[in-house]
Amino acid sequence: MTQLPSMWLETCGDDLTPRAPLRADTSCDVVIVGAGFTGLWTAWHLLHADPTLRVVVVEREIAGWGASGRNGGWCSALFAASWARVAAEHGQAAALALRRALERTVTDVADWCTHNGVDADVAIGGTLTLARGPAQVHRVRTHVAEDQAAGGSDTIWLDAGAAASRIAVTGVDGAAYTPHCAAIQPAKLVRGLARAVERAGGVIHEQTAALALEPGRVRTMHGDVRADVVVQATEGYTAELTGRSRMIAPVWSLIVATEPLGADAWGRIGWSARETVTDGRHLIIYAQRTADDRIVFGGRGAPYRFGSRTSGDRGHARTFRRLHDELRVLFPAAADARITHRWGGVLGVPRDWMPAVGIDRASGLAWAGGYVGDGVGCSALAGHTLADLIRGEDTELTRLPWVGHRWPLWEREPLRWAGVRGVNALMASADRAESRTGRPSRRAALVSRLIGE
Repeated sequence: MTQLPSMWLETCGDDLTPRAPLRADTSCDVVIVGAGFTGLWTAWHLLHADPTLRVVVVEREIAGWGASGRNGGWCSALFAASWARVAAEHGQAAALALRRALERTVTDVADWCTHNGVDADVAIGGTLTLARGPAQVHRVRTHVAEDQAAGGSDTIWLDAGAAASRIAVTGVDGAAYTPHCAAIQPAKLVRGLARAVERAGGVIHEQTAALALEPGRVRTMHGDVRADVVVQATEGYTAELTGRSRMIAPVWSLIVATEPLGADAWGRIGWSARETVTDGRHLIIYAQRTADDRIVFGGRGAPYRFGSRTSGDRGHARTFRRLHDELRVLFPAAADARITHRWGGVLGVPRDWMPAVGIDRASGLAWAGGYVGDGVGCSALAGHTLADLIRGEDTELTRLPWVGHRWPLWEREPLRWAGVRGVNALMASADRAESRTGRPSRRAALVSRLIGE
């Protein structure tokens, strides 16, 4: 096993010795490719509903090695596609049902941790979307109004004083607040979930790379796993599977973490409820206060790799510097804090920006993913939904509007490379223009057209 990919895994307290790989051909009822949140929640819900099922999970590295063990630690009700778009395509009632299901998922995950003895440092503090400058104030206030109209009755606008009473960040003119988010230690959650799957009777083969998914079979480097149902739970790594190079684009997100801050710094910053924090810029940033009093601060902007490659660090040093500089601007009380960890990796982005869950009954192939960075909560709901679909149940979850959605393919290279990098450049350019002029950037509207919003 190579160097650990995140501070979360390094500090989760679990034995990370790889489980035994697959040794030879085998068979089961359901085989799941990917031991991240999507795959493990699917396995757990299947076994919880029917302990007689034979469920096998194959994983190239170790459970939680991918985005599940290195994300920003937000378990939220966020959804990549706008609620207005979901309502336009499926109706207001369907959009609201999906939204409510995601909101319940936040507390469901917290309750699951309590009932299963998994201490994942959960704090349901909600999310603050800070507005810094006139352009962001306009955008964030508009979002609050649109969110309330779409069913977010508990999304509220906080003026500058109310926002400052929660967290002291420079230049804040107000903030949106929603209660539907928990800060978590994601590696503790995913590793605890893996152990729960094993206690329920599931088998996890680590160090077992899947080469191809086919009807009734997964081909791996160590042998074939035959099953009635094959589940694709590979998210940002989907492009590495045979025949799936254009299904999901792997887009990079990087994170830095400070050393634990002292009581004096926290006295100046506040942040006592451990709300997750972002702001109204286009090139996304995200932050949380950890249970051991660090600031974890991440963002997009690292270069997309030609051919959807998921390795390499070219350009990362510049992005890490940008994140550190921005952290010091936002949190002067932490300006002198040492950065102890830097990490990152890919997340999965479908061409139409629409997360999806589904199963093809004829082939037995099932899938979930495309969360565009909002995967901790979405994957928990997706896993439960997939389990119901696989078992042939007709439930509230199987009728949600993301069920059965199929993603259009990304363009072939070099158009995919140009498109993904172009979107990134447009967002960065829009942020610079807004910072300079104080007015909303028109070029940001191009991004919405490019991604189909």
